[in-house]
Amino acid sequence: MNALLEKPVRLSGEQQLTLSPITWEQYETLRATLDDLAGLRMRYLKGTLEICLPSRQHELIKKTIARLIELYSIETNTRLYPCGSTTYRKKAKQRGLEPDESYCIETDKEFPDLAIEVIVTSGSIALLDVYQGLGITEVWFWKGERFFLYYLQGNGYEEISRSVVLPELDIELLTRCVNMSDRYDAVLEFRQAIRAQSGF
Repeated sequence: MNALLEKPVRLSGEQQLTLSPITWEQYETLRATLDDLAGLRMRYLKGTLEICLPSRQHELIKKTIARLIELYSIETNTRLYPCGSTTYRKKAKQRGLEPDESYCIETDKEFPDLAIEVIVTSGSIALLDVYQGLGITEVWFWKGERFFLYYLQGNGYEEISRSVVLPELDIELLTRCVNMSDRYDAVLEFRQAIRAQSGF
């Protein structure tokens, strides 16, 4: 496996390394060995492993989205259980990853209802393919200053304009606030808008 590690790392504010072929056992060993590296993400799909170290910009966006969604949960009394970047794996499906953020709706579950990915540098692994194998109901991608939402149907994911798991959430408002230059002001504006929509 040492020869595989000689492949070049692609840099673009973020660091990514793709390794193939990697067995499931090798993936699990690497995941356990590198667990203490803060922020490290791994994506595994049928023998291909992608290792990512996110940039500061990536982390700022992801944390802003998380703050806004969790604020929405509190302001609207929506039972939301944050799972963060928990590692989700299914050996039988040969898939595993850590979302940027993930949430269970209504009750805590083994796998989340919603996963969110911030795309700054595109990787080589088809993330929707991984999520489908894990059975995640809804996946959001933040890319190019906007959200792309996908809902799991029988044969795969269908792009949607509104969330199914959080149907009352105003995605346009959320997008506008994520794009604000001052992240503290974004939280205040989002809260004010939610309260206005709720009639408070």
